[in-house]
Amino acid sequence: MLYGAMKVAIGGPLKVTFRPWVEGLENIPAEGPAILASNHLSFSDSFFLPAVLDRKVTFIAKAEYFTTPGVKGRLTAAFFKGVGQLPVDRSGGRGAGEAAIRSGVEVLERGELFGIYPEGTRSPDGRLYRGKPGGLARVALATGAPVIPVAMIDTEKIQPPGKVLPKVMRPGIRIGKPLDFARYQGMDHDRFVLRAVTDEVMYEIMKLSGQEYVDIYATAAKRQITEAAKAEKEAERAAKAALAQAEKDQAKKDKEQ
Repeated sequence: MLYGAMKVAIGGPLKVTFRPWVEGLENIPAEGPAILASNHLSFSDSFFLPAVLDRKVTFIAKAEYFTTPGVKGRLTAAFFKGVGQLPVDRSGGRGAGEAAIRSGVEVLERGELFGIYPEGTRSPDGRLYRGKPGGLARVALATGAPVIPVAMIDTEKIQPPGKVLPKVMRPGIRIGKPLDFARYQGMDHDRFVLRAVTDEVMYEIMKLSGQEYVDIYATAAKRQITEAAKAEKEAERAAKAALAQAEKDQAKKDKEQ
């Protein structure tokens, strides 16, 4: 009931304001379990996709959204529960990954739709990054649920990371045909199979989205960007210090003359 209320309260205005276009809705089954594997460009991805579907989609979200104390924290927790998010503590390494997998399996065993971002985090620059095999592939092989590739388009332009107020423009959603991995049944602990499944899904997402593919993890790319920005600031600081010292030396020389 809460999800339905939130869908009307949030999904309705989203569709009216942003008018998202959608291709491939016929690929979403009317009933039964399925995994929606999507690229991840913006925080708003988890709102635009459910807004255009008739069925409920459950994503996993950071546990911090559900555990913040105070009135604001309780309202935030109620909001995320209402839009179909499940809390998962992602700070615990392997244990956190297992919790995410269990959450996905439980959703699918109820015959529902489970949404997941194989990249594991938002793209830092709009490109498509290597999928992590530990979540998507293991859930797919453990449940036998079909995997439906989804491409979110232009959502990063609506709400880039760090921006609070969105820009009003039309995002797009392309939904691909379901992928069946029954041929790998019982092989959900084979790392080569997990990688093969993940890469096949990422290839389909790439075709749907038209994104440039980068064969490294998005988390590694974010670290590289952060380190590059830090190095640039250090170089700037060093250049300013050198200039200041040169000016000081010149002033001293002029005074001596």
